[in-house]
Parts: sequence; C-alpha cells; structure tokens
Amino acid sequence: MKKRSVSIRGHRTSLSLEDGFWDELARIAGDRGTSVAGLISAIDSDRSGGLSSAVRLFVLDTLRQEAAACRTKASSLD
Repeated sequence: MKKRSVSIRGHRTSLSLEDGFWDELARIAGDRGTSVAGLISAIDSDRSGGLSSAVRLFVLDTLRQEAAACRTKASSLD
C-alpha cells in the first residue's frame, strides 16, 4: 500500500492504493494522454464515495471494459 499526494483542482490531498492500482492508474492515464493527477481529478468529479474507493472502482471498470473489448475482437476473428 502506497500513500501519495496529488493536487486536485488546486488543493493537495493524499490517497492510499495498492501498488497494482497505482500501476494500472498510470497505464490508463498514459493511454488517455493525461497525467495521473489529471485522471484522479476526473474520477474525483464523478465520485459519490471516498476517493481511494472511487479510484479502485474506476480501475476495475476500465480493466473490465478492456477485457470485454478483447473478447469481442477475438470472437470477431473466429
């Protein structure tokens, strides 16, 4: 578990996530051409619960969407 500080809309906050979530968050941000802080800001603007939980759910949802897209692509190749 790593605790990191980020700036969201001009204020500093910190959140704790497991290494795997930080790694996937960085990959997703890179894929989208944004920074990790920018992505966290976007997640923050849409969340209803705690920020760490919202980030974890965002990463999980993104991975699920990517897996579904891979399955769809693979089945269209058959």
